[in-house]
Amino acid sequence: MKKVGVIGGGTMGAGIAEVVARAGDPVLVLERDTDSATAAQTRIAASLGRAVTSGRLTHAAADTARDLVTVTLDLNEFADRDLVVEAAPEIESVKIDFFRRLDEIVSKTAILATNTSSIPVIRIANATSQPERVVGIHFFNPVPVLPLVEIVVSLRTSENVVAEVTTYAAKRLGKKTIRSGDRAGFIVNALLVPYLVSAVRMLESGFATLEDIDEGMVAGCAHPMGPLRLCDTIGLDVVLAVSNSLYDEFRESQHAPPPLLRRMVEAGRLGRKSGKGFYSY
Repeated sequence: MKKVGVIGGGTMGAGIAEVVARAGDPVLVLERDTDSATAAQTRIAASLGRAVTSGRLTHAAADTARDLVTVTLDLNEFADRDLVVEAAPEIESVKIDFFRRLDEIVSKTAILATNTSSIPVIRIANATSQPERVVGIHFFNPVPVLPLVEIVVSLRTSENVVAEVTTYAAKRLGKKTIRSGDRAGFIVNALLVPYLVSAVRMLESGFATLEDIDEGMVAGCAHPMGPLRLCDTIGLDVVLAVSNSLYDEFRESQHAPPPLLRRMVEAGRLGRKSGKGFYSY
């Protein structure tokens, strides 16, 4: 797989495009309009700049990576891609629409992957004529920094596809990979999100302040970040979407999103990406 496409140039999509480009592969990013395309390019350039400043990347390597990224508004340009990774918003209907359209555009040997945080892959795969070539490849934010990728295998995903994607993520992108079955939340979010929404409930009830909740988990459990600040980093809209998916799948009260989480998302307080969540940025 030498030609990669990424659907969406937001926080996750830009991060995925960056790691592909840093591995030396040309990557095509789809955005919906010129403003979003400019924002995606700026996002990638800023991240590469931070990598140079921190000493993790040379100026020359950053320039090379930047040149390997192309942003387009035309989905038809993905016809020659060997691998397409969808990183659209965590809305099932939006993802299904992209896969239906991609199925008609890319070659029959191309692999279609979704970066969904929680939606069962089979629901997305069934929108295509070849569900065996659809796989979940779930990166974690920030993509250029966090080493893990979950490879999510549906009941119809080909083992050859799993092997190709796992090898690409591990050998080419330098990621650690784990394999997950296909149910809402997969491995990481199925364990993480109930913990996060429990912290939101604790804050909502007035039992403890957000500072004390976060400090308790950092200083008491050696977590690198408290749960409420982690919600801000992930994005409260993403936490809400995963929580909804988990509740729809399992119907257990621990997965139900608290009203406070819903109200914050409705108010546009999404965390770092909006400048305000549980904390201000």
